[in-house]
Amino acid sequence: MLDDIHKELVAAIAKAHDVLKRDLAKLRAGRANPSLLDGVRVDYYGTPTALAQMAHIHVPEPRLLTVKPWDKGVIRAVEKAIREADLGLNPQTDGDLIRVPLPPLTEERRREFVKIAKKYGEECKVTIRKARHDANDMLNQLDSDGDASKDEVDRAKKRVEDTTADGSKQIESFVAGKEKDILEV
Repeated sequence: MLDDIHKELVAAIAKAHDVLKRDLAKLRAGRANPSLLDGVRVDYYGTPTALAQMAHIHVPEPRLLTVKPWDKGVIRAVEKAIREADLGLNPQTDGDLIRVPLPPLTEERRREFVKIAKKYGEECKVTIRKARHDANDMLNQLDSDGDASKDEVDRAKKRVEDTTADGSKQIESFVAGKEKDILEV
């Protein structure tokens, strides 16, 4: 039972880390990354569809993304969706290919992105603290029900604290790595 509680905590931390990595990947550092367009939804014959499911996204240069829809009839809809996605990007159609140049980041914009990255890290830490709280509640319940001895519960609580601390350190390293990428000119 104690191992199950620890496994649930580890799984919750892993999920929080995955969400953080996905959020950080969407932040624009100095170079192009196809994940920048992950949140773009295109009206594809009446259905909002993820851009990656209907087009090939390629990075030919560090400051350029190209999007090639598989259905040439939706080029205008894809261009409109990228423009309206509030990413600060201005796509340009070139035949059956859409070029998305990435403007260079200003120092002020870089600092904003660092703040956003830190905010994502803090949200992830809150999620991990909630998972720790839930694990400790379950351990306290086991202790009060008499399903585990006081010593076993204390050892399990120490293990929960160590696991949570490791998870928080990983978050800080993810955010620090992204901050370095963003501030790199």
